[in-house]
Amino acid sequence: MAGISKQLETIDGFSTVAESPESPAHDSFVEKKSEFIGDACHVSTLDEALAFVAQVREQHPKSRHVAYAAIVGAAQGAAKERMSDDGEPSGTAGKPILDVIRVNKLTDCVVTVTRYFGGILLGSGGLIRAYSTGASMAVKAAGTKRIVPMRRYRVVLEYAWLGRFEQLLASAGGNEEAKDFTDHVTIRFAVPSANAGDFETRVREAFNARATLAAV
Repeated sequence: MAGISKQLETIDGFSTVAESPESPAHDSFVEKKSEFIGDACHVSTLDEALAFVAQVREQHPKSRHVAYAAIVGAAQGAAKERMSDDGEPSGTAGKPILDVIRVNKLTDCVVTVTRYFGGILLGSGGLIRAYSTGASMAVKAAGTKRIVPMRRYRVVLEYAWLGRFEQLLASAGGNEEAKDFTDHVTIRFAVPSANAGDFETRVREAFNARATLAAV
């Protein structure tokens, strides 16, 4: 998934859901004859989250409610959140789902909980517990991927230096993002922030300061 593989300069400690909208993490349970179905997947934008919610609604046309919550951008310190109770009493569905996402330090994901009403009212407390449980089960069923803080660079190299540079980049856990061949080789790449200082030093030493790393 392209959205997950992007490694940007981030705030450490966040993870994201590994599953795609086409194959979301999934689990369900029954509470007083109402079935609650939790689904979770990776998204890059709130628009993608809303598209997934619409997809879930299409899959469950006879359900009473499809409540959801989504967070994107938290790892970059610019969190955007959205949630909906979808007709349940205010604060009993979307907010409990959002709290599950927050507690698990997830970002760039959406979690839905679909309810098939069984005829027995649960009350506010019962609804909060049910939607929280549905969201927690979906998150537990999901694979997660830690978002690694990265530092991004550009470098211009002589062709003869390319092999050595790629060895240094691999040893630092970095990855190439773009490569352009002209009379020189220009590479855009990213290195885990924790390794960046040592990587810069090794590049200077390897090329006698002739290869200049430019932060981008």
